[in-house]
Amino acid sequence: MDTVARLRPIPLGPSLTRGALLLVGAAGVAGLALVAAVALGSVGIDPAQTLAILARRLLGLPLAETWPTVSETIVMELRLPRALAALLVGGGLASAGAVFQALLRNPMADPYVIGTAAGASLGAVLGIVAPLLVPALALGAGSAWLGIGLVQALAFGGGVLTVLAVVGLARGSSPVVGLLLTGYAVSSLLSAVVALLLFGAGRALGAVVAWLLGSLAGAGWSDLAVAGPLLGMSFIGLLLHWRSLNLLLMGDEAATHLGLDVRRTRLRLVLLASLSASAAVAVSGTIGFVGLVVPHLVRLLSGPDHRLLLPLSALLGGALLTVADLGVRLAGGVPVGVATALIGAPFLLWLLSRSRRSGGAAWPSA
Repeated sequence: MDTVARLRPIPLGPSLTRGALLLVGAAGVAGLALVAAVALGSVGIDPAQTLAILARRLLGLPLAETWPTVSETIVMELRLPRALAALLVGGGLASAGAVFQALLRNPMADPYVIGTAAGASLGAVLGIVAPLLVPALALGAGSAWLGIGLVQALAFGGGVLTVLAVVGLARGSSPVVGLLLTGYAVSSLLSAVVALLLFGAGRALGAVVAWLLGSLAGAGWSDLAVAGPLLGMSFIGLLLHWRSLNLLLMGDEAATHLGLDVRRTRLRLVLLASLSASAAVAVSGTIGFVGLVVPHLVRLLSGPDHRLLLPLSALLGGALLTVADLGVRLAGGVPVGVATALIGAPFLLWLLSRSRRSGGAAWPSA
């Protein structure tokens, strides 16, 4: 049969009106989550007062200062950077997860599937443990460069270098299976090294475990200043490739027939998505399931068109992590990675059950 006859139509999303409504609704959910995360806490601040503080400080509106100074300090210096970090990290993980699910055509894929988390974890653990193992490094361990601390810098570098290593080692093999198997092997190796370093963690063991579980407690404006541009650039790069992602959903042969350089495009998308995941992990530690749960649910809601899927995933992923972080903060400081696991693990079980009922398909139909 001729190739053209076997081509499936390019995936399309809902109508323009429904797509706009979905985007507005998702933006509203993210905005409400942000306001709630800033207003609620051990010291409650009225939502209207919270909005007034934000409008005065961020937008420069000439509003009369009718609130205590301590309320403004809490909003601007403690809660707002943490809430914005949750939005950015959740959005970065969700959009990266959507891309990996499209590249691998598998709803089980997440942003860490080719070793990003393992590499970032090794970098972060080295940043925490190295001063204990080599006391001469203690002076530099607490320093910051361009606003980012040693742990965050090593986490980001570890994630990026691991992805580059996986891509290089997988070159020449099957583009999907090779990436998955190489990523699994490299992740296992790096995880073993992390486990060995835990034996020498000593009094830093608590800090290491907290980082590995994922937390936004230490997120500040300096973290946002570095991670924000990286996450923004990677998201824009991914969004500019929405047509390529739609074509890749049709299969490599069909995408190639339609003029797409599949190998080069896949490499570019892998690097952009890994950059987003590495920047997110450098801020929060390893937070699981956001990049798995959100893109799949959004795909069921909006369809597979990445022109809509990517921004919706970013908005709702950010909203989910913001709400989860607010919940753990109100519950007494449980690591947010624990909360996302409690949300994501039941979803994964449901997804596996749904896949079996649909005949074992790798991608359950929407």
